[in-house]
Amino acid sequence: MKRIYVMICFALLLTLSFSSRAFADSKKDIVDTAVAAGNFKTLAAALQAAGLVDTLKGPGPFTVFAPTDEAFAKLPAGTVEDLLKPENKQKLISILTYHVVAGKVMAKNVVKLHEAKTVNGQEVKIMVQGDKVMVDNANVIKTDIQCTNGVIHVIDTVLLPH
Repeated sequence: MKRIYVMICFALLLTLSFSSRAFADSKKDIVDTAVAAGNFKTLAAALQAAGLVDTLKGPGPFTVFAPTDEAFAKLPAGTVEDLLKPENKQKLISILTYHVVAGKVMAKNVVKLHEAKTVNGQEVKIMVQGDKVMVDNANVIKTDIQCTNGVIHVIDTVLLPH
């Protein structure tokens, strides 16, 4: 439990160390852009626990469907804390890599797809209904946040692999 708090505090310190311009600066990589936004603290802590920070700071390009802190809060009580435990690292990696697609896929291209292969090897379903886009059971609430190594699309629900 102490380790979880340390990781959350670390994520908060990272958040405070970046400018509050959030998504306005596309000169940051995916991780730094998400941390600067301020509403991805849980995602940042999970990436740290899974050992994926360096990967998502790498050259990419990546497309990340990034769940907000509110998305993580929708999970059953205790789920996030359980996933952050070292013994659940592989499960956490599987979940997080299910949110990542290799390559830079902008919204105008996402809406033309019916599915996309994620980095964990499984495919997410993509549905477009009018101006609403869903990835599996998550609504895309913000698109095309450009980063130096890819793009972020913000979602309102954590995606869970099949």
